[in-house]
Amino acid sequence: MKKFIWSLLIVSLLAACASGVKLNDVPVEDKSGSQVNNSQTKDADKASKAANSASSNPSTGTATASNLPDAKQTAPAAVNAPATADTSMSGPANAAKVIYFDYDSYIVKPEFQAVIEAHAQYLKANQRSRVSLEGHTDERGSREYNLALGQKRADAVRQSLTLLGVSAAQIESVSFGEEKPAVAGSDEAAYAKNRRAEFFYK
Repeated sequence: MKKFIWSLLIVSLLAACASGVKLNDVPVEDKSGSQVNNSQTKDADKASKAANSASSNPSTGTATASNLPDAKQTAPAAVNAPATADTSMSGPANAAKVIYFDYDSYIVKPEFQAVIEAHAQYLKANQRSRVSLEGHTDERGSREYNLALGQKRADAVRQSLTLLGVSAAQIESVSFGEEKPAVAGSDEAAYAKNRRAEFFYK
């Protein structure tokens, strides 16, 4: 009896070895429920490894478009930023764009009368031009006081222009107080540069 059982075992083993089914081709069920055989998964792994090695630069390990199969070699489109004109450069040629004031004053000094006349002539000759007058102060005084003083300085220049025949519709006046100093510092030289009204053309 033992010989018979041993013979059956040997015959079944030989039959299994002689079977035409490869162990690699035995179906394997993945989590999604679809049938995938081992040879297909190995082929997919090889293809994935090949793609990964092709997409990486061998020396740095970084992906490069030139190593990818069927990669389109296109240069990035150049982005042309719109040219922004410096509006402060508009206005009358060779005329200053800044009027300076004495401490705690909004009176336009006689030495700046010629500058204001040059801007007035330009604005009258160019009716479509618009100018913004920005009033500034030094850092001394409260924020509210300096905003009011900066506005008085811008308005003083505006009034001088309108007295010379410039249309009020061409002029805008605004105050920044101490918020936009022209020169950093807490000495008289810096203060003198910060007490000002500036012309900005649009």
